[in-house]
Amino acid sequence: MKAALIFGIAAVAALGGWGWKATQSKHTAPLQPKTAEPLCELCVSPGSRASLLLAQPSSIANPDPLTEADIGKALSEKIIGPDLALEEVRVFNESRVPEMPRVRTAAEWKTKAAEYRKNILDKVIFRGSAAKWRNTPLKVEWGETIENLPGYRVKKLKFEAVNGWWIPALLYEPLNLKGNVPVVMNVNGHARTGKATDYKQLRCINLVKRGMIVLNPEWIGMGQFANRMGHYQMNQLDLCGSSGIAPFYLNMSKGLDVLLAHPNADPKRVAVAGLSGGGWQTVFISSLDERVTLANPVAGYSSFKTRARHGKDLGDSEQTPNDLALYADYTHLTAMLANRSALLTNNAYDKCCFTAGHALPPLIEAAAPIFSLHGRRDFLRTHINFKPGTHNFGVDNRQQLYRFIGDVFYPDDKDFNRDEILSEKEIKTYDQLIVPLPKDNQTFNTLALGLIKYLPKPQTGTQAEQRAKLLKIIHAKNYKAKAKEIKGGIGGVAHYQFQIGNDWTVPGTVFTPDDPKGTALLIADAGRKTQAASVKALLAKGLRVIAFDPFFFGESKIKSRDFLHVILMHAVGERSLGVQSGQITALANWAKNEFGGEVNLKSIGPRLSVAARLAAVQTDAIATVELEQPMKSLKEVITGNKGANHLPEMMCHGLLEQFDLKQIEALR
Repeated sequence: MKAALIFGIAAVAALGGWGWKATQSKHTAPLQPKTAEPLCELCVSPGSRASLLLAQPSSIANPDPLTEADIGKALSEKIIGPDLALEEVRVFNESRVPEMPRVRTAAEWKTKAAEYRKNILDKVIFRGSAAKWRNTPLKVEWGETIENLPGYRVKKLKFEAVNGWWIPALLYEPLNLKGNVPVVMNVNGHARTGKATDYKQLRCINLVKRGMIVLNPEWIGMGQFANRMGHYQMNQLDLCGSSGIAPFYLNMSKGLDVLLAHPNADPKRVAVAGLSGGGWQTVFISSLDERVTLANPVAGYSSFKTRARHGKDLGDSEQTPNDLALYADYTHLTAMLANRSALLTNNAYDKCCFTAGHALPPLIEAAAPIFSLHGRRDFLRTHINFKPGTHNFGVDNRQQLYRFIGDVFYPDDKDFNRDEILSEKEIKTYDQLIVPLPKDNQTFNTLALGLIKYLPKPQTGTQAEQRAKLLKIIHAKNYKAKAKEIKGGIGGVAHYQFQIGNDWTVPGTVFTPDDPKGTALLIADAGRKTQAASVKALLAKGLRVIAFDPFFFGESKIKSRDFLHVILMHAVGERSLGVQSGQITALANWAKNEFGGEVNLKSIGPRLSVAARLAAVQTDAIATVELEQPMKSLKEVITGNKGANHLPEMMCHGLLEQFDLKQIEALR
């Protein structure tokens, strides 16, 4: 590799063969992404991509040099329009979601399901340093008991999910228990009141009044955890080579441990139910932990294919953990309940997510044949709530749960009450249900801060081996670029749509001076439209300038729910850093082949500085790299407590475990 890195302020030093010189710039993008502005329609249709041809840059003579205002106007023109970036990322993600396999017997499916379960547990949930959290002994500390309730009591407790991370919970226990009774774990979604949420309390009270033992655990990020952590911070653990999804899973599996440790628990009658994020928890733990025998997810999930097309279904980081779709989609997880019982509840007019009309059909289409193979088609049921039909686990949906539990757990009890028992007067306040927690209780960020003390790991192997390891971690792409000039102008200015492989269309503006002395590729966190001064400075040096917007930035920014599409990209086994690096590499190779001479890369802002470094490792075509306001260390993601909503492309699993930016720079 021949690249030289120019980085730093008025200082030049040598490091691993790279030249360093840093520059400050007023064109510095903030770390937090902004919403893309509406753009005009000016793009090729997906069907025409294969016909894109190489085009020579325009070189129309212009006796007057371009002013900064002229350059700014040219950079602001729309090249791909507002919808293409979104459509391309949808296709990219959707096409990578696995289909359901064709199986002919229940035994064949059992083998498949065991394989899915093992892969998800070993390669998604308990990967890397998270493996040490697996199979740890249950630790429970009991607190006060709320007595004087009609036929039941509520015991406060906390249990340890991960070392030093305690989960507050409430155990609803019938008075005068005799023999083994069903147990139910009621999980909740994105309700800031957490375990104190009224409809969740009513569900717990109704079930305990029917003689069941009920656990009401707090969900990470909600209730007593609200304002202390967000779900998007879980990806900090992924960056460190651990697993952000592991604490979520352990929150649930340890809750089941608590229930099944009760002397009156019936291990053959174990239910989980929840709304929204609680619906996701329900299907996730129920499919992977076969101790669960009845699941009632309510408006909580859909297929990854559905999510790619219905943005409101995309879900938080825990619903799209790194690499899950390499092994299974949520269609597979639903079918994995076939030897048990499942009631899928969705709402007809749900404006939040997982509306019945689009969420249910793919799940039933996948799971119903598998339930039938097991002779259990009657144990896969659906319910669509029409009144109120909004995002709810209200009376109608709760009564469907009671009836399903009656049919499955109490099939011979004709007196089982399937209707709501009025219990509103027994609802407790948030403060009444607080469970004291340690002041130093762990969070995603404290766990990640503990990990980075020892990262990156010491380098081993030759430089070539290290380079191969790095490119594997980022899932580097060997893209080739084709160019189509869509609009030329005065002064050697031309607009191009660069077709990158078969996946992406990148907008670029090319400025060609008389007798160019080389080519500069220009990228910026704030997008090319903000870089008039930088283009003018490069032109003054006699350089041809290709100002373009890589994936997720500038005109290539996704216009709606942007970062959620990026974490879905990671869930289907790809990495956005690899996509960005591959696009920059493809443009560098194209420029080298098209124009000859030296190709220099200039990146402005902290975020694209990472992809710029990676591209310089990936190709010899880049002679030098100049970084303005770069990120100095990947550890800034964690010390700044950033989440996937702030820096989605940085959440590349295992990158910091093996390489920080200095180690990447050394791989010239």
